[in-house]
Amino acid sequence: MKNKYTAVIKKDAGWWIGWVEEIPGVNSQGKTKVELLKNLRSALGEALEFNLNFKAYPATLPR
Repeated sequence: MKNKYTAVIKKDAGWWIGWVEEIPGVNSQGKTKVELLKNLRSALGEALEFNLNFKAYPATLPR
């Protein structure tokens, strides 16, 4: 089952900018809407992979 995420996108000063509402820090930009969506998918994939790896291998912090 695939999760669904909400992308907020808008055009600002000649650039398309956007972010994923459900995951803080997942944002991107592109010269075209298509480029922005490609970049957002990439950023989302990296964030999800990082979080999955972080949960699998939590850091041991010194006390």
